[in-house]
Amino acid sequence: MATCPAGHESSDEEYCDTCGMQITGAAAPATATPPQSGGPPAGGCPDCGAPRDGRFCESCGYDFVLGGPGHSSRATRPPASGVSSQRTGPPSSSTSSSWRPAEIVRPGMSSSSSPPPPPPQSGWVAVIEADRAHYDAMIGQGGPDAGGVAFPPYCPERRVAMSGPEMRVGRRSRSRSLEPEIDLSGPPEDPGVSHLHAVFLAQPDGGWQLIDPGSANGTLLNGKAVEVNVPVPVADGDRVHVGAWTVITVRRA
Repeated sequence: MATCPAGHESSDEEYCDTCGMQITGAAAPATATPPQSGGPPAGGCPDCGAPRDGRFCESCGYDFVLGGPGHSSRATRPPASGVSSQRTGPPSSSTSSSWRPAEIVRPGMSSSSSPPPPPPQSGWVAVIEADRAHYDAMIGQGGPDAGGVAFPPYCPERRVAMSGPEMRVGRRSRSRSLEPEIDLSGPPEDPGVSHLHAVFLAQPDGGWQLIDPGSANGTLLNGKAVEVNVPVPVADGDRVHVGAWTVITVRRA
């Protein structure tokens, strides 16, 4: 193991692995800038943040001496004529031993400029059914239109996969250009459902929240009224009642 004039240990007996200084051969001119004493200064790479261990960053090739993307110490050797070992400029494009650092991809970042993926929501489904008990309770409360709302004799179960940033619940309206993801227009159509009755909002952890933006007849979550514009979390098996007889059960498969 050789030692360069700056005190660095080097496996190469001609040029220092750390600072590139010539160990054997002709001495550098007296006007050359004296090398730094001791080991490399503490601190991380200003480009990628990797710990400093020598002149060049082992992660991205940053040159701590020249303050820019560098080359390996072997690529910065001076000619054998005894010229100063300090490299004063980037190597010529004709140098066959030139090296370009690979693109640094930091954790959590993609090498492209594409946006981050949406939060995971796989496995959630909305099960839509007609609830006779809820209908009887609504009719029992009376109201100007209660007598004209009939319970549907046939209402098959429907399932809608829950995905995307939001799932709107309501009845589609061409005049309002509204097509909710959970469309309750039917048949059979629940006349007690507003065009925009409720909204399921996706959460970063993959779950969902429920919000009533101001429906005409209100929204119930597990039998309790949902306050307008107040998001509430929903869990697997929760039942959301809207309109005169519609119940939406959220399930996680």
